[in-house]
Amino acid sequence: MDKELIRQSAIFKDLDDDELDRIAEISKTQEFKFGQYIFKEGEKGNRLYIVASGEVRISRVVPGSGEEALAVLKTGACFGEMAVLDRSERSTDAIANTDCMLLTITRSDFELLLDFNRELAYKVLWSVVRLLCERLRITNDNLRSFLAMSMF
Repeated sequence: MDKELIRQSAIFKDLDDDELDRIAEISKTQEFKFGQYIFKEGEKGNRLYIVASGEVRISRVVPGSGEEALAVLKTGACFGEMAVLDRSERSTDAIANTDCMLLTITRSDFELLLDFNRELAYKVLWSVVRLLCERLRITNDNLRSFLAMSMF
């Protein structure tokens, strides 16, 4: 696996070369065709993904209006990590926006790696905290904009 690709991912960007090698060892590649579901909202989340090539659309179905695309992810983007970290269901759909190649890491492999590599775990978990803070700020800004628009 390409360490530089893994390093592009927000949750692995602080790792050194040896730690990136460990991530690469537990990563597998998976191909998806345009329009193919990678996962669906409500499914059990048992793996995270990194976009190696192509694009992935993250979306939700909004009752009465259909699919709403929340993001289009490109090379290096990581997704699916929330359900892996909190052992919950998927909160969105992930769909191949083009033919794409993904790196995938199972929850069990990820947890085992973190359990036996405390420094790596520390770095990854701080990166996750920063990522979640960033996402929460974006959500707050979006909510503020939505509320402002709904007043008119």
